[in-house]
Amino acid sequence: MTAEKNLAPFTMSAIIGDQEFTHLISERARRLLQLAYLLSEKHSNFIDLTRPLIGDLFSQSVQLEELLDAYGARNNRRWSKFRSLTATIKLFSDACYKLLHIRHALPSYLLLPIDQDFAASTAQSIIDTGEILATTTHQFLTQASRLGLSIEADDITMEQFAEPLPAGRLDQDRAARKVKSASETITQLATAYLNLAAESDLLHIVERIEPSEYATCIPDPISEDNLRYLKFRFHSLQSLYDTHVCETEIECLDANLPVLRGHISVVYHLLEIATGLIHYYERHLNINTGDSSLRRKPVITPQTLLTLLMNYSVAYAGMYLNQGRSLCHVILRRYAEVGTVTVPVPCYRGLHVRPATLIARIVRHYGSDVKMELDGQSYDASTPMDLFRANEKINAQKRRWLLMEIGCLPLPTGNLNHEQIQTAITDIVSRLAKQGKLIFYQQPLRLSDEFTQEGILLEIITAEIIHLLATGQIDIKTDLTITFTGDKRVLSDLKLLAKSGYGEDRFGNNIALPKELAYLRR
Repeated sequence: MTAEKNLAPFTMSAIIGDQEFTHLISERARRLLQLAYLLSEKHSNFIDLTRPLIGDLFSQSVQLEELLDAYGARNNRRWSKFRSLTATIKLFSDACYKLLHIRHALPSYLLLPIDQDFAASTAQSIIDTGEILATTTHQFLTQASRLGLSIEADDITMEQFAEPLPAGRLDQDRAARKVKSASETITQLATAYLNLAAESDLLHIVERIEPSEYATCIPDPISEDNLRYLKFRFHSLQSLYDTHVCETEIECLDANLPVLRGHISVVYHLLEIATGLIHYYERHLNINTGDSSLRRKPVITPQTLLTLLMNYSVAYAGMYLNQGRSLCHVILRRYAEVGTVTVPVPCYRGLHVRPATLIARIVRHYGSDVKMELDGQSYDASTPMDLFRANEKINAQKRRWLLMEIGCLPLPTGNLNHEQIQTAITDIVSRLAKQGKLIFYQQPLRLSDEFTQEGILLEIITAEIIHLLATGQIDIKTDLTITFTGDKRVLSDLKLLAKSGYGEDRFGNNIALPKELAYLRR
């Protein structure tokens, strides 16, 4: 019965009186108003923003926003701005808390060095969000006064939110967990990171544009939806580490693993901040979308918010994403299980640009050393130009095969003129095509205007068919294979690529790759 009574105000269609609602909000907003008074009275530069203070601010704003929304304040002229300011306090206190978390956690993240000073940028971002909160809470109090809400600030002081932190850590005296397949779990984790990094190209957009162009990146590629998706994926990656690697014997033995965990975590927290900032931009500052309550007197200019979003959250997420990628390459090389796989040579013109590039991209994606072998010759599979060289041997083998096949066919005898040689060539090509040994790319064939008169007829015909091959009019279908040696995880993708025709059909037309190779499309 009590539960039904509590739900009644939100399910009934009756209109609540303004006096009754003002009294309700005065009671429920009391703590938030006190915190707002504390922040607005003392400029953020002179306040030691602590997690107890910002955490309390965030908690109170969440509760008040939920209550205001339950009564439809967003669509009420009198209360809509107060509700928008409450949401602003919630968003920037959340961002500020995450920044404080990053500042305190930095030593434990063991982040690899980058050119920029991340600690200094984090400290500046804390100051920036503090100033935004000071401006917002000042407007919040002004609006509260206009609404007739009582503000009692006498019983709250900064000393209540001090955060004294003694140096040191607790003794790590728990026994490390034992896992059966640490190598498999770690390679799975590193592979998942690399695949996710391939989906995160939007985090490198700052490297390619000027600050004046930041607004052009919204909503493509920077949008709340895109950033929220990446945030979710990195959170899942962090959970994968904590479930299967954290506190295990292998984590104690491999110093690279806690470093990788730090890079996953910092990218995740930066994406959390970025998602909140882009949400605020789309909801309150973009003239084409969202709530207009604060546009006339915004608490933050669009360019200021975009600078915080792009120069800090997105830029540093991209930098540490790259560092984590390099670390995963090192980890995979250490835990790689070496194997071999033999696959067919690409059916359309061998290892030309498309298949060679896709092979090299797979190898570089994992950062592993993979060799390709053909007819006793070894090639670096991470370098397209090295793979192109293999076409010399492929074409040489095709020519040898062609000579053997033509030698098995009956040839006309006697001295033949140009037209008779042309007929013989066309007849032989047709026979081989019917046997499935040749593929036509062009019909009718364009033969040479003049045939060499040097050598026997077999050599003349072979030379002309090789000319047709060189000019791309035909190709020879053979059972040639290539062998890759390296990390089995890389070989698995190379085998899948070969099964998919190396991204093209037998006529060289582009075909879709399977979802497991989605990183190649980016």
